[in-house]
Amino acid sequence: MSATAAAPSLAKAVGATFGTYCIADFLSNFLQHPTQKMDYGYFNSFLGREVGEDFWGTRTQHIVGVAGCLALTDHTSQALFQKVLKKELCFAKSPAAFVAHTFLFIFSGVTLYVAGDAAFNPNHEGKRLEEFKEGTYCSYVGSNTAWFEPYVPLAVAKVAGPAAAGTWLGSSLLPATLAYTTVKGVGWNDWGNSGLNDIELKLNGLKK
Repeated sequence: MSATAAAPSLAKAVGATFGTYCIADFLSNFLQHPTQKMDYGYFNSFLGREVGEDFWGTRTQHIVGVAGCLALTDHTSQALFQKVLKKELCFAKSPAAFVAHTFLFIFSGVTLYVAGDAAFNPNHEGKRLEEFKEGTYCSYVGSNTAWFEPYVPLAVAKVAGPAAAGTWLGSSLLPATLAYTTVKGVGWNDWGNSGLNDIELKLNGLKK
């Protein structure tokens, strides 16, 4: 199949991955901050919450930005591994390669987001390089915790059966949600009352 002919199906696959990662990031906030109110920027107005920034520095920026970067690096990494392996990248057939792919696409995707945030977020004016360096380190630390992601469907199969493991929920959304939770939680110490921005501290009655 030519590149032109394959483009629509690839775009559809990347779009589906982007949607899954957006939902996974949103859901991970409930695991990391089960009792805290989150800052979704502009969307706070629909939740009866104060709006600080409409986009920059909010959970919405993170949800959309990280999902977009990860969708790109996920499919790029898969294509590169398949080119080297000369076969479809599959955890069952190539577990070591798949785990390596998992780390590489998460680290590169999150770091790509960190670079974009450092470069364009107006809140980082005057400290962009420092933000990039710190974010890259956090990305590396957090990405090392996501090694378990390919094993989640296997655990689902053990508990709920192969049919459940083969669904979008068991094979894609749950693994991604748990990976988001550990990458953000461990990499950025984003748990409970930690890792909150100024608006979130205010919404939850906490001092800076």
